[in-house]
Amino acid sequence: MLSTRRHWALGLAGLIILLGLWWLGVRLFGGDGLGQLFSPQATFTSLGELLARPELYEHVLVSLKRVLLGLLLALAVGVPLGLLVGASRHLEAATTPAFQFLRMISPLSWMPIAVMLMGVGDSPIYFLLAFAAVWPILLNTAAGVRQLDPRWLQLSRSLSATPFETLRKVILPGVLGHVLTGVRLAIGILWIVLVPCEMLGVSAGLGYYILDTRDRLAYSELMAMVLLIGVLGFALDALARSLYRRRS
Repeated sequence: MLSTRRHWALGLAGLIILLGLWWLGVRLFGGDGLGQLFSPQATFTSLGELLARPELYEHVLVSLKRVLLGLLLALAVGVPLGLLVGASRHLEAATTPAFQFLRMISPLSWMPIAVMLMGVGDSPIYFLLAFAAVWPILLNTAAGVRQLDPRWLQLSRSLSATPFETLRKVILPGVLGHVLTGVRLAIGILWIVLVPCEMLGVSAGLGYYILDTRDRLAYSELMAMVLLIGVLGFALDALARSLYRRRS
C-alpha cells in the first residue's frame, strides 16, 4: 500500500502533468491571438482578480445552495423508495424496468419541459438536479437493503422489535454505507448538471456567471470560472469521501 506522503506526491505530479498539457495545448493550437486568453498564465491572473470580487462568492453560495437542496430532495425521495424496493422482490421486479428507463434519460433533456411547466427560476433547476441525483441514491439504498444480514432481522423479530425500531436500529445503520456511496455519486452528477441548468434564465450562480463572461468577451475569466468549478467539485467529492471514511 502506498504511504500517505507518496500518495500525495503522485497526485501532485499528475496535476503538474495536466497543467503542462494545458500549457502545451494552448501553445500548439491557440496561436498568438485569442487562444492565449485561455492559457494558464492568463487564467490564473484572472482567477486571482475574480477571487478579490465579493460578487463571485455570492454566485458560489447560490450554486452550493442549489446543489444542497437538490441533494436533499433526492435523498427524501430516493432513500424511502430504495428501502421499499430493496425489501420487496415483487416491487423490485415491478419498478426496475421503469426506473432503468427513466435513469437513462439525460436530465438536461427535460430542461425545455421543466421551464414550460414551472417557469423560469429556481424551481426547474431543483427539479432537474433532484431528478439527476435520485437514481444513484435509490439504487444504492436498495442494494444495501438486499445485502443486509438476515440474521440481524431475525434477531430483531425474536426480540419483538416493532417495525419502526427495526428500521431505526437495524436497517438504516446497515444501509448507511450504501446511502453514502450513492450520495457521493449523486454529488458528482449534480455538479455536472448544475452549470447548464443555471443557464435557464436565472440571474445568479456559476452557470450564469460563465454566460456573463462569454457575453462580455472576458475569455480569460471564462477559463478561470471553468477552473474554479473544477476545484469546487473536487472539494465536494473530497468531502463526500471523508464522510464515507468517517462512517467506516
